[in-house]
Amino acid sequence: MRSSVSSSAREKSPLSAAPARRSFALTGRSRAFDPTREAIRPDIADVRLAEKVFAPHYAEAIPLPLVKEAALRAERKPDGGVLVVLHAGDVFELLDVTGAIAWGVAPASGFVGYLDAEALGQPA
Repeated sequence: MRSSVSSSAREKSPLSAAPARRSFALTGRSRAFDPTREAIRPDIADVRLAEKVFAPHYAEAIPLPLVKEAALRAERKPDGGVLVVLHAGDVFELLDVTGAIAWGVAPASGFVGYLDAEALGQPA
């Protein structure tokens, strides 16, 4: 069976001009991220980092004021090392809450970590 499209029309088609892509390659080295400075976990990442990292889920930070002093910790555990102490009135950019523990960014210091969710106030 013959096609009704002439051979000259097929040659001028913009789709046929580009070669078909057959494979993809990852090039370059993977970059190691500091979890206390960049809001990236295996399950979620700050949406502001979407151009740099792939994550199963992204979250948009919600700026919340602290209503009381709280220790920002590097780990979810209550005995994890303290990165910085945040004070009432400081802003915390919330990315995730699981149980009574909040995870996010303290923009004044640039640290990323965990704190008690009860220390967070309501959005402005």
